[in-house]
Amino acid sequence: MATAVDHTDTKGAFMRKQSKHRHVISQDNKEYPPESGRYHLHIALACPWANGALAVMKLKGLDDAISYSVVHPTWQKTRPDDDSDEHRGWVYKSPGDSPLSNSLGYGSFDCDDLLSPDELTKAKSIREVYNMCGDEEGPFTTPILYDKKTNTIVNNESTDIMKMINNEFNEFAKNPDLDLYPEDLQKELQELNDDLVYPKVNNGVYRSGFAKSQEAYNTAVNEVFESLEILEEKLSKARYLGGDRFTWLDLRLFMTLVRFDPVYITYFKTNKKRVVDYPNLLGFVRDVYSMPEIKDVISIKHIKTHYFTSHPTLNHYAIIPTYDGPDLTVPSGRENMK
Repeated sequence: MATAVDHTDTKGAFMRKQSKHRHVISQDNKEYPPESGRYHLHIALACPWANGALAVMKLKGLDDAISYSVVHPTWQKTRPDDDSDEHRGWVYKSPGDSPLSNSLGYGSFDCDDLLSPDELTKAKSIREVYNMCGDEEGPFTTPILYDKKTNTIVNNESTDIMKMINNEFNEFAKNPDLDLYPEDLQKELQELNDDLVYPKVNNGVYRSGFAKSQEAYNTAVNEVFESLEILEEKLSKARYLGGDRFTWLDLRLFMTLVRFDPVYITYFKTNKKRVVDYPNLLGFVRDVYSMPEIKDVISIKHIKTHYFTSHPTLNHYAIIPTYDGPDLTVPSGRENMK
Protein backbone atom coordinates (compact mmCIF):
# COMPACT_ATOMS: atom_id res chain seq x y z
CA MET A 1 0.00 0.00 0.00
CA ALA A 2 1.44 3.34 -1.10
CA THR A 3 2.50 6.19 1.17
CA ALA A 4 2.74 9.88 0.21
CA VAL A 5 6.19 9.62 -1.34
CA ASP A 6 4.84 7.12 -3.88
CA HIS A 7 2.06 9.35 -5.24
CA THR A 8 3.59 10.54 -8.52
CA ASP A 9 2.39 10.67 -12.11
CA THR A 10 4.07 9.19 -15.20
CA LYS A 11 6.35 12.25 -15.45
CA GLY A 12 7.54 11.93 -11.86
CA ALA A 13 5.44 14.82 -10.50
CA PHE A 14 4.01 14.49 -6.99
CA MET A 15 0.21 14.20 -6.99
CA ARG A 16 -1.52 14.73 -3.65
CA LYS A 17 -4.46 12.42 -2.99
CA GLN A 18 -7.75 14.15 -2.28
CA SER A 19 -9.42 13.88 1.11
CA LYS A 20 -12.65 11.92 0.89
CA HIS A 21 -14.32 12.31 4.30
CA ARG A 22 -16.06 15.66 3.89
CA HIS A 23 -19.03 15.81 6.29
CA VAL A 24 -19.80 19.19 7.83
CA ILE A 25 -20.52 20.18 11.42
CA SER A 26 -23.18 22.90 11.52
CA GLN A 27 -26.28 24.00 13.38
CA ASP A 28 -28.32 22.86 10.37
CA ASN A 29 -26.84 19.37 10.27
CA LYS A 30 -28.76 17.03 12.55
CA GLU A 31 -26.20 14.27 11.98
CA TYR A 32 -23.22 16.39 13.07
CA PRO A 33 -24.32 19.41 15.13
CA PRO A 34 -21.78 21.41 17.15
CA GLU A 35 -21.58 20.01 20.68
CA SER A 36 -19.02 20.42 23.43
CA GLY A 37 -17.13 17.23 24.24
CA ARG A 38 -18.43 15.31 21.24
CA TYR A 39 -15.58 15.69 18.74
CA HIS A 40 -11.93 14.65 18.77
CA LEU A 41 -8.94 15.61 16.66
CA HIS A 42 -6.28 13.08 15.67
CA ILE A 43 -3.12 15.14 15.27
CA ALA A 44 0.45 14.81 14.04
CA LEU A 45 2.41 17.83 15.26
CA ALA A 46 4.85 17.30 12.39
CA CYS A 47 2.12 17.54 9.75
CA PRO A 48 1.50 21.13 8.63
CA TRP A 49 -2.15 20.42 7.81
CA ALA A 50 -2.91 18.86 11.19
CA ASN A 51 -0.78 21.45 12.98
CA GLY A 52 -2.96 24.18 11.47
CA ALA A 53 -6.19 22.57 12.63
CA LEU A 54 -4.86 22.25 16.17
CA ALA A 55 -3.69 25.87 16.10
CA VAL A 56 -7.18 27.10 15.20
CA MET A 57 -8.62 25.09 18.07
CA LYS A 58 -6.12 26.66 20.48
CA LEU A 59 -6.63 30.18 19.13
CA LYS A 60 -10.38 29.90 19.55
CA GLY A 61 -9.98 28.59 23.11
CA LEU A 62 -11.73 25.28 22.52
CA ASP A 63 -9.49 23.02 24.60
CA ASP A 64 -12.40 22.12 26.86
CA ALA A 65 -14.79 21.48 23.98
CA ILE A 66 -12.69 19.46 21.51
CA SER A 67 -10.27 16.77 22.67
CA TYR A 68 -7.20 15.65 20.73
CA SER A 69 -4.48 13.01 20.60
CA VAL A 70 -0.94 13.21 19.19
CA VAL A 71 0.95 10.52 17.26
CA HIS A 72 4.67 9.71 17.26
CA PRO A 73 6.54 11.58 14.48
CA THR A 74 8.34 8.55 13.03
CA TRP A 75 6.25 6.45 10.65
CA GLN A 76 6.02 2.75 11.46
CA LYS A 77 4.44 -0.35 9.98
CA THR A 78 0.73 0.05 10.62
CA ARG A 79 0.15 -3.71 10.58
CA PRO A 80 3.33 -4.97 12.23
CA ASP A 81 2.06 -8.56 12.47
CA ASP A 82 1.44 -8.84 8.73
CA ASP A 83 4.70 -9.30 6.82
CA SER A 84 2.91 -8.86 3.49
CA ASP A 85 1.58 -5.42 4.40
CA GLU A 86 4.20 -2.77 3.67
CA HIS A 87 2.23 0.35 4.64
CA ARG A 88 4.03 2.80 6.93
CA GLY A 89 2.23 5.64 8.66
CA TRP A 90 1.37 7.46 11.87
CA VAL A 91 1.26 5.38 15.06
CA TYR A 92 0.28 6.10 18.63
CA LYS A 93 2.71 5.70 21.50
CA SER A 94 2.71 6.87 25.12
CA PRO A 95 5.30 9.11 26.77
CA GLY A 96 8.11 6.93 28.10
CA ASP A 97 7.52 4.03 25.72
CA SER A 98 10.59 2.45 24.12
CA PRO A 99 12.19 4.54 21.37
CA LEU A 100 11.31 3.84 17.73
CA SER A 101 13.60 3.31 14.76
CA ASN A 102 12.89 3.97 11.11
CA SER A 103 11.44 1.16 9.03
CA LEU A 104 14.93 -0.13 8.19
CA GLY A 105 15.90 -0.31 11.86
CA TYR A 106 18.10 2.80 11.97
CA GLY A 107 17.99 5.49 14.63
CA SER A 108 16.41 5.78 18.06
CA PHE A 109 13.62 8.31 18.44
CA ASP A 110 12.17 8.78 21.88
CA CYS A 111 8.56 8.82 23.01
CA ASP A 112 8.40 12.27 24.55
CA ASP A 113 5.83 14.05 26.68
CA LEU A 114 4.10 15.62 23.67
CA LEU A 115 2.66 12.25 22.68
CA SER A 116 -0.94 11.59 23.62
CA PRO A 117 -2.37 8.16 22.75
CA ASP A 118 -5.88 7.62 21.47
CA GLU A 119 -7.75 6.75 24.65
CA LEU A 120 -11.10 6.75 22.86
CA THR A 121 -10.82 4.00 20.26
CA LYS A 122 -7.56 2.56 21.66
CA ALA A 123 -6.31 2.57 18.06
CA LYS A 124 -2.59 1.95 17.70
CA SER A 125 -2.32 3.83 14.41
CA ILE A 126 -4.12 6.44 12.34
CA ARG A 127 -4.76 3.73 9.78
CA GLU A 128 -6.62 1.74 12.43
CA VAL A 129 -8.93 4.70 13.11
CA TYR A 130 -9.81 4.80 9.42
CA ASN A 131 -10.30 1.04 9.35
CA MET A 132 -12.62 1.15 12.37
CA CYS A 133 -14.74 3.63 10.41
CA GLY A 134 -14.94 1.41 7.34
CA ASP A 135 -12.15 2.96 5.28
CA GLU A 136 -9.65 0.30 4.21
CA GLU A 137 -8.13 2.25 1.31
CA GLY A 138 -6.94 5.57 2.76
CA PRO A 139 -4.87 7.61 2.36
CA PHE A 140 -4.53 7.45 6.14
CA THR A 141 -3.77 11.09 6.82
CA THR A 142 -4.02 13.62 9.62
CA PRO A 143 -5.89 15.59 10.77
CA ILE A 144 -9.01 13.55 11.46
CA LEU A 145 -12.07 15.14 13.02
CA TYR A 146 -13.75 12.21 14.75
CA ASP A 147 -17.24 11.96 16.24
CA LYS A 148 -17.19 10.17 19.59
CA LYS A 149 -20.97 9.80 19.60
CA THR A 150 -21.36 7.91 16.32
CA ASN A 151 -17.79 6.55 16.10
CA THR A 152 -17.38 7.96 12.62
CA ILE A 153 -14.95 10.22 10.78
CA VAL A 154 -16.60 13.57 10.22
CA ASN A 155 -13.88 15.05 8.06
CA ASN A 156 -10.21 14.60 7.16
CA GLU A 157 -9.69 17.71 5.03
CA SER A 158 -7.75 20.30 7.01
CA THR A 159 -9.27 23.29 5.22
CA ASP A 160 -12.78 22.12 6.12
CA ILE A 161 -11.82 21.34 9.70
CA MET A 162 -10.18 24.73 10.27
CA LYS A 163 -13.26 26.53 9.00
CA MET A 164 -15.67 24.45 11.10
CA ILE A 165 -13.64 25.00 14.26
CA ASN A 166 -13.60 28.73 13.54
CA ASN A 167 -17.29 29.09 12.71
CA GLU A 168 -19.36 26.44 14.43
CA PHE A 169 -18.19 26.24 18.05
CA ASN A 170 -18.37 29.87 19.18
CA GLU A 171 -20.86 29.15 21.96
CA PHE A 172 -18.21 26.96 23.60
CA ALA A 173 -15.14 29.05 22.74
CA LYS A 174 -13.14 31.20 25.13
CA ASN A 175 -12.32 33.50 22.19
CA PRO A 176 -15.59 33.55 20.22
CA ASP A 177 -14.94 36.98 18.71
CA LEU A 178 -11.81 35.79 16.93
CA ASP A 179 -12.74 35.26 13.29
CA LEU A 180 -10.03 33.82 11.06
CA TYR A 181 -12.40 33.89 8.07
CA PRO A 182 -13.55 37.52 7.80
CA GLU A 183 -16.24 37.80 5.15
CA ASP A 184 -14.91 41.01 3.62
CA LEU A 185 -11.50 39.42 2.94
CA GLN A 186 -12.68 35.98 1.92
CA LYS A 187 -12.67 36.45 -1.87
CA GLU A 188 -9.21 38.04 -1.86
CA LEU A 189 -7.72 35.43 0.46
CA GLN A 190 -9.29 32.47 -1.35
CA GLU A 191 -7.90 33.64 -4.67
CA LEU A 192 -4.43 34.14 -3.17
CA ASN A 193 -4.61 30.67 -1.67
CA ASP A 194 -5.89 28.95 -4.80
CA ASP A 195 -3.51 30.69 -7.18
CA LEU A 196 -0.31 30.81 -5.13
CA VAL A 197 -0.11 29.85 -1.45
CA TYR A 198 -1.50 26.33 -1.64
CA PRO A 199 -0.33 25.01 -5.04
CA LYS A 200 3.07 26.69 -5.19
CA VAL A 201 4.14 26.98 -1.53
CA ASN A 202 2.19 24.67 0.82
CA ASN A 203 2.08 21.86 -1.72
CA GLY A 204 4.96 23.22 -3.78
CA VAL A 205 7.56 22.07 -1.26
CA TYR A 206 6.13 18.54 -1.42
CA ARG A 207 6.09 18.66 -5.21
CA SER A 208 9.78 19.52 -5.03
CA GLY A 209 10.73 16.96 -2.40
CA PHE A 210 8.76 14.01 -3.73
CA ALA A 211 9.50 14.61 -7.43
CA LYS A 212 10.89 11.59 -9.24
CA SER A 213 12.22 13.39 -12.31
CA GLN A 214 14.45 16.41 -12.82
CA GLU A 215 11.76 18.06 -14.94
CA ALA A 216 9.11 17.74 -12.22
CA TYR A 217 11.53 18.99 -9.57
CA ASN A 218 12.64 21.98 -11.65
CA THR A 219 9.06 23.05 -12.29
CA ALA A 220 8.06 22.75 -8.65
CA VAL A 221 11.12 24.36 -7.08
CA ASN A 222 11.03 27.31 -9.45
CA GLU A 223 7.40 27.92 -8.58
CA VAL A 224 8.24 27.78 -4.85
CA PHE A 225 10.82 30.54 -5.09
CA GLU A 226 8.90 32.68 -7.57
CA SER A 227 6.03 32.59 -5.07
CA LEU A 228 8.21 33.37 -2.07
CA GLU A 229 9.46 36.49 -3.86
CA ILE A 230 5.86 37.62 -4.41
CA LEU A 231 4.98 36.96 -0.77
CA GLU A 232 8.13 38.73 0.45
CA GLU A 233 7.05 41.82 -1.46
CA LYS A 234 3.46 41.57 -0.24
CA LEU A 235 4.53 41.24 3.40
CA SER A 236 6.83 44.25 3.08
CA LYS A 237 3.69 46.40 2.86
CA ALA A 238 1.37 44.78 5.40
CA ARG A 239 1.69 42.79 8.60
CA TYR A 240 -0.45 39.92 7.30
CA LEU A 241 -1.62 38.65 3.92
CA GLY A 242 -4.98 40.34 4.43
CA GLY A 243 -3.62 43.59 5.85
CA ASP A 244 -3.76 44.16 9.62
CA ARG A 245 -5.87 41.08 10.45
CA PHE A 246 -4.46 37.62 11.10
CA THR A 247 -6.42 35.02 9.14
CA TRP A 248 -6.52 31.37 8.16
CA LEU A 249 -4.29 32.02 5.17
CA ASP A 250 -1.54 33.49 7.36
CA LEU A 251 -1.72 30.34 9.43
CA ARG A 252 -1.46 28.11 6.36
CA LEU A 253 1.57 30.03 5.07
CA PHE A 254 3.21 30.05 8.50
CA MET A 255 2.95 26.27 8.84
CA THR A 256 5.04 25.84 5.69
CA LEU A 257 7.53 28.61 6.41
CA VAL A 258 8.24 27.44 9.97
CA ARG A 259 9.32 24.09 8.50
CA PHE A 260 11.23 25.55 5.58
CA ASP A 261 14.70 26.16 7.02
CA PRO A 262 14.82 23.27 9.54
CA VAL A 263 13.60 20.70 6.99
CA TYR A 264 12.64 21.68 3.47
CA ILE A 265 15.88 23.35 2.34
CA THR A 266 17.65 20.04 3.00
CA TYR A 267 15.05 17.30 2.74
CA PHE A 268 12.94 18.67 -0.11
CA LYS A 269 15.90 20.32 -1.88
CA THR A 270 14.23 23.75 -1.85
CA ASN A 271 17.63 25.33 -1.25
CA LYS A 272 17.85 28.30 -3.62
CA LYS A 273 17.26 30.57 -0.60
CA ARG A 274 16.24 30.20 3.03
CA VAL A 275 13.50 31.98 4.95
CA VAL A 276 16.27 33.83 6.81
CA ASP A 277 17.24 35.35 3.46
CA TYR A 278 13.83 37.03 3.19
CA PRO A 279 13.56 39.78 5.84
CA ASN A 280 9.79 40.11 5.65
CA LEU A 281 9.03 36.38 5.53
CA LEU A 282 11.32 35.85 8.51
CA GLY A 283 9.67 38.68 10.41
CA PHE A 284 6.26 37.26 9.54
CA VAL A 285 7.19 33.81 10.90
CA ARG A 286 8.53 35.32 14.14
CA ASP A 287 5.44 37.52 14.47
CA VAL A 288 3.04 34.58 14.16
CA TYR A 289 5.17 32.38 16.40
CA SER A 290 5.00 35.02 19.14
CA MET A 291 1.32 34.18 19.65
CA PRO A 292 1.26 31.91 22.74
CA GLU A 293 -1.32 29.56 21.21
CA ILE A 294 0.83 29.11 18.10
CA LYS A 295 4.04 28.60 20.02
CA ASP A 296 2.23 25.98 22.11
CA VAL A 297 1.58 23.72 19.09
CA ILE A 298 4.94 24.03 17.31
CA SER A 299 7.51 21.31 17.98
CA ILE A 300 10.60 21.66 15.80
CA LYS A 301 11.72 18.36 17.31
CA HIS A 302 8.63 16.50 16.07
CA ILE A 303 8.84 18.27 12.71
CA LYS A 304 12.46 17.33 12.08
CA THR A 305 12.09 13.81 13.45
CA HIS A 306 9.15 13.02 11.21
CA TYR A 307 10.57 14.15 7.90
CA PHE A 308 14.10 12.86 8.40
CA THR A 309 13.09 9.45 9.79
CA SER A 310 9.94 8.42 7.95
CA HIS A 311 10.98 8.01 4.30
CA PRO A 312 14.00 5.67 3.96
CA THR A 313 14.13 6.22 0.20
CA LEU A 314 15.05 9.86 0.95
CA ASN A 315 17.14 9.37 4.12
CA HIS A 316 18.24 5.75 4.46
CA TYR A 317 19.97 5.98 7.85
CA ALA A 318 17.50 8.43 9.45
CA ILE A 319 20.19 10.96 10.29
CA ILE A 320 18.61 14.19 11.60
CA PRO A 321 20.59 17.33 10.67
CA THR A 322 21.55 19.66 13.49
CA TYR A 323 20.10 22.93 12.14
CA ASP A 324 16.82 23.99 13.78
CA GLY A 325 16.26 27.06 11.65
CA PRO A 326 16.28 30.69 12.79
CA ASP A 327 15.65 31.78 16.37
CA LEU A 328 11.89 32.32 16.34
CA THR A 329 11.85 34.10 19.71
CA VAL A 330 13.56 37.23 18.35
CA PRO A 331 11.00 40.10 18.31
CA SER A 332 9.71 40.70 14.80
CA GLY A 333 9.01 44.40 15.11
CA ARG A 334 5.96 43.99 12.87
CA GLU A 335 3.32 44.85 15.48
CA ASN A 336 3.11 48.48 14.28
CA MET A 337 2.57 47.60 10.63
CA LYS A 338 -0.86 48.03 9.10
